[in-house]
Amino acid sequence: MSDQSNNCSSCGEMNEGSCSGEKCSPPPKLYPGGQSKISRVIAVMSGKGGVGKSSVTALMAVNLRRMGYQVGILDADITGPSIPKMFGVKRVPANAQGLLQPAVSKGGIRIMSLNLLLEREDEPVIWRGPIIASAVKQFWTDVNWGELDYLLVDMPPGTGDVPLTVIQQIPVDGIVMVTSPQDLAVMVVKKAVRMAGIMEASLLGFVQNMAYITCPKCGEKFELFGKALQKGDTLDGLPVLEVLPIDTEFTKLCDTGMVEEVKTNAFEDIPNLVKVKRQVS
Repeated sequence: MSDQSNNCSSCGEMNEGSCSGEKCSPPPKLYPGGQSKISRVIAVMSGKGGVGKSSVTALMAVNLRRMGYQVGILDADITGPSIPKMFGVKRVPANAQGLLQPAVSKGGIRIMSLNLLLEREDEPVIWRGPIIASAVKQFWTDVNWGELDYLLVDMPPGTGDVPLTVIQQIPVDGIVMVTSPQDLAVMVVKKAVRMAGIMEASLLGFVQNMAYITCPKCGEKFELFGKALQKGDTLDGLPVLEVLPIDTEFTKLCDTGMVEEVKTNAFEDIPNLVKVKRQVS
C-alpha cells in the first residue's frame, strides 16, 4: 500500500485534492469495490480513545442484523483493530478477481479488518498516517462487500488522517459519536463533533458508554465515571441515542468472540433515524 498523498503548501494539510494556493479542493469520492451495493454508511467516531467505539459498533451491527438487515463492518482502526476478535473471525479473506472477500461471522455480518490479513493477531502495524488512510480506502474500494443495507465504519480515535479520509471520500450517511461520562472524555469528543461540523457531515447523535454498573445482588446502579444521561437527553446540542452500562457479561462475550450472543435491544431507532437524516440532507 503506497502513500499517494501530497502535502498542501498553502494549508500544510495532507490532501489528495488539488490546491489553488488559497483553498484546497476536496479529494474525489470513492466507489465501493466490484458490484458492491451499499445503501447506508454509518461511521462510529470519537475524539477519545478507550470509550468503546468498537463495542458500540458491534452492538449496532448485531441488532441491525437481528432486525433482518444485511450488515457489514469496515474496521478502520488499522493500528488497534478489535472487531475480528469480538466476532470470532480469524480466517484470511480470499482474493477473487482482484478483490478481497470480507470474512463472514456466524450471524452473517461481513467484516474487513487488517487483523484478518496479518500472520498473528498481536502483530503491530507500524505505519504513518497517510499509509493507514490509504489502507482504509482500499477496504472500501478493493473489497467485494456485495449487497448491504448498512456498512458500519469503526473509526480510530482522534481527528486525523482516517476520519478525514472517511468523511471526505466515503459517502457517510451519518456519524454516531461515542463518549463516556467523564468531563474530560466529553471535552475531547467535542473536538470530533466540531470536526464533523466543519466538514458538514451528518451527526446522528451521541452514545454514552460505560454510564453505570448494576450491582448483581441488589440491582442498585453505580455511576462510576460521572453523571449518567438518559436516552433522549441532549449533549452539545445532539440527541443521546443510547446510554450503555458497564456489562461484565458483554465483556466476556467480546473476549471469547461471541458478541453476537449478546442480549440487547439497543439501536433499534437507527434505521428510521438514518432515513430521516438522508431525506433532510
